[in-house]
Amino acid sequence: MLRPVILFASRLCRFKRMSIRTKIILIVLPLLIAAVVFAGMSSYFVAARAVTRVTTEFLGFKALELEKYADSQWGLLAANGMAGRADMVDAAKAAVQSFAGSLLLSPTETILAVEPSGSVALRAGPASPSGNEIAALKELATKGDRGFGAVKIGGADRVAAWFPFAPFSWFVLVTEERSVFYDAVESILRTTLFILAGSSAVAVFVLFFLTGFLTRPLVRVSEAMARIISSNDLSERVEVEYRDEIGRLSHTFNLMLAELETAHRQITSYAFDAAVARKKEFKIRNIFQLYVPKEVIDQTFANPEAMLVGSNKEVAILFSDIRNFTSISETLEPDDLVENINRYFDVMVGAIMDHGGTVDKYIGDAIMAIFGAPARHENDALQAVLAGLEMTRVLEEFNADQRAAGKPAFPTGVGINWGEVTVGNIGCDRKMNYTVLGDEVNLASRVEGQTKNYRQPILITGPVREQIKSRLPCRLLDTLRVKGKKEAVKIYTTRAKLGEDEVQAWNLHDQAMGLYYGRDFDSAAGLFELVQQALPGDEPSAILMRRCIAFLKSPPPPDWDGVETLTEK
Repeated sequence: MLRPVILFASRLCRFKRMSIRTKIILIVLPLLIAAVVFAGMSSYFVAARAVTRVTTEFLGFKALELEKYADSQWGLLAANGMAGRADMVDAAKAAVQSFAGSLLLSPTETILAVEPSGSVALRAGPASPSGNEIAALKELATKGDRGFGAVKIGGADRVAAWFPFAPFSWFVLVTEERSVFYDAVESILRTTLFILAGSSAVAVFVLFFLTGFLTRPLVRVSEAMARIISSNDLSERVEVEYRDEIGRLSHTFNLMLAELETAHRQITSYAFDAAVARKKEFKIRNIFQLYVPKEVIDQTFANPEAMLVGSNKEVAILFSDIRNFTSISETLEPDDLVENINRYFDVMVGAIMDHGGTVDKYIGDAIMAIFGAPARHENDALQAVLAGLEMTRVLEEFNADQRAAGKPAFPTGVGINWGEVTVGNIGCDRKMNYTVLGDEVNLASRVEGQTKNYRQPILITGPVREQIKSRLPCRLLDTLRVKGKKEAVKIYTTRAKLGEDEVQAWNLHDQAMGLYYGRDFDSAAGLFELVQQALPGDEPSAILMRRCIAFLKSPPPPDWDGVETLTEK
């Protein structure tokens, strides 16, 4: 059948005036083989499904007949009042055994009945279960359902239909070896695969033969293009072999080469200029990424007209500052001071950037960082706090190295706030700085300044605590009205993890704070004292205990709201 088709296709390809559509039709011819393949596979699946269904139903039929026979034997015993006689019951079981043997039609079939103890009460056929297999059958029997599935008996995979027979306390299985059960299906599969392999080989041969005729002109055009690309010789032309669509394509290709030859010199010039511009841009980006976040540089290159336009965003602002840095700097030589402060900045900035923060600026020995600008993330507040905790951790390692080298440690506090600020490139056409402005920035700075008063490595505001309280433990320390702000803010400290003593002490501190704000200063002072016992030297509880004692001597006015007003930054 295929040979006449191939000869017909060969004759057609000799006609140079034939349209490309006709040639494509010839390529489609081998696809008919795919239809044959599809039909063959469909036939296989239908036949295999039918054979499997018949075989399954036949195995289930045997199980049903055996169950009916066992029911009839038990019915005879019950009808004659002999169900309680062991000898008669054994005779009935023997009859069922004999009937089971009569149901076997192949030498590989096996019928088993397993008792609850795991012993085999009935076996007809060659397969005998081992100890592990009996345990698996017992587990299957405990479900008490009839069913169909795969089991392993005598070390071989088998297909079984099973049912429980309560009068004899049997779990009965009618089984056949899996290879025998699916033998007909596998035979159909092998035959189908042989047919498909032969058909596919013929289809590939025909397709390869025909496409050689169809693609020869296109191959020549492609080869000419490859030579032109490798040699940059635009003077080359391709032969117009056919007077059809492919021939017109070859002619058009020659015309295009002539135009490209004219434009090549201009393109080369433009490409050189573009490469120089890209190289300059790359250098500029690398230099300015040390001073400005990469996202800001990308935005500036993409839209330089909007570089001076600010926007309002909610961000986390982090401040860190070295306490008593002036005194520390007096103990070091200038070059030693620069080397130490640079190492300090390296570890601290690393902790910030590892959590997605952007270093806004260095203010002397202080660091200001923002989380949520230029790029915003879902957990910027949490990342800011995690960065602060990481800063306190790496600071301990840094100070340990300092002390080991006989140099002063850098005690540092971290303050974090969350709120809406103005973000953008601030400045003029001569000098700009990507930064954030607003009261929330000032508040973050004020909160950081309180770390030395409360002797805490990290302080956060209430808005920050609301976003992290499900992830990190927080401890309310005070309610403050910082200098320059009318509204009060609650300040908290946090830790990555608490020890047992800290958990107890923080719980006591929270209870004491409730009593403190409720003006029960006597009870609050008692709890604060317990916190002091659990955490010796704890400054927040000491501060509040002193306030409670002072209020016991001189109570606050009736409108007292628990807010502590600060007069210094």
